[in-house]
Amino acid sequence: MDYRIERDTLGEMRVPKDKWWGAQTQRSLENFKIGNEKMPPEIVSAFTVLKEACAKANADLHNMEFEKAKAITHVCEMIRKEKHTEHFPLVVWQTGSGTQSNMNMNEVIAYKANEQLKKSSDLTVHPNDDVNQSQSSNDTFPTAMHIAAVLDVYERLLPAVRHMRGVLEEKVISFQDVIKIGRTHLQDATPLTLGQEMSGWVHMLKKSEQMIKESTEHMRALAIGGTAVGTGINAHSKFGDMVASEISSITGHEFYSSENKFHALTSHDEITYAHGALKALAADLMKIANDVRWLSSGPRSGIGELTIPANEPGSSIMPGKVNPTQSEALTMVVSQVFGNDAAIGFASSQGNFELNVFKPVIIYNFLQSVRLLSDAMNSFTDNCLVGIEANEDVIENHVKNSLMLVTALNPHIGYEKAAKIAKKAFEEGTTLKESATELGFLTEEEFDSMVKPENMIGPNK
Repeated sequence: MDYRIERDTLGEMRVPKDKWWGAQTQRSLENFKIGNEKMPPEIVSAFTVLKEACAKANADLHNMEFEKAKAITHVCEMIRKEKHTEHFPLVVWQTGSGTQSNMNMNEVIAYKANEQLKKSSDLTVHPNDDVNQSQSSNDTFPTAMHIAAVLDVYERLLPAVRHMRGVLEEKVISFQDVIKIGRTHLQDATPLTLGQEMSGWVHMLKKSEQMIKESTEHMRALAIGGTAVGTGINAHSKFGDMVASEISSITGHEFYSSENKFHALTSHDEITYAHGALKALAADLMKIANDVRWLSSGPRSGIGELTIPANEPGSSIMPGKVNPTQSEALTMVVSQVFGNDAAIGFASSQGNFELNVFKPVIIYNFLQSVRLLSDAMNSFTDNCLVGIEANEDVIENHVKNSLMLVTALNPHIGYEKAAKIAKKAFEEGTTLKESATELGFLTEEEFDSMVKPENMIGPNK
């Protein structure tokens, strides 16, 4: 492999000739050979937005030559469009402020900007003096965290929530007249329609979307302008506001400079709070996925009220077996999200004095949760929910055999007589009607007029 020599304040480093980074990135690669978890591409993209916005703000404040700012902007746009992930190789397990990833971005932008500038100018771009001008890793990394988190929630997660909700809304309409037996405590309860049952799932997604949006609003506050400890040293007093305005223009999402930079550097309560809303969504998804696999269990020895698509052979030894694989994948994702929430909560509690130094692991887990939830929801929706059908024969049989239809008799003969009917039917294996007539509480005609499942799926009229 061919190398070139790059320099930083600690001396010379050999850098692969085909890579765009500099000495500090190379030092990080060699000093932190920990795990396979790379800095998420969403952070790289967010950093290009930030560095472009900073260059424009510095130029507008007459702190940077327009030609330098133009070169930096061009490189940032190019990276955002073409990715070039091979030039951003650093692992999550690095310095807790994200300094090395900030410098990785600074070095790459400077390298490519200088390639551009040397064709028409004597100007050169320095990774610290220019690309990082008016900034510190301590305010740039948390700013990139918030940019990446907001964009990922709005452009990846919420569309997946709406897609799933839309399919379920169609199922609610399709199954609005399918009367089934309800279940509480895993035991038979009073009837409802399959559409009503699924409407609960729909409302879960509706509420989760509202809570996620509300919590995400707090991440629109950016640390930029705080520099090293929150005082804003080496930055213009208007710099933070100007950068936030540029970021809003580039992304199409509103951001603003945090009113208190000391908070913005040392606390990550906004991300912790927002991930709590993701955890709430995950909890609802666990319930939906579990309901689907319970209701489709069997098909002959379980509940069997739903049929799910046969996407792949379910067993290597049992021919014809169909397993609820999409439910299993989704519930495993939920387990991971719960773990991520614990990691984020602990890491966010570790702000010491003017800085929290657990930033990379916080944003890594947040973005992983968004990505996994989004992908799993789309997979579950497209490969399971869309193809769900009601097994109406099984549903009807369960309703007819349910002892909890006796609840309809409470207003007519009282709770205690109704309980005797249910108990006798259960012990003797007879029907509720047979039990009621044998006890002499009702005639067959009276029973039939009072116990109608279709009249038990809403409030009394």
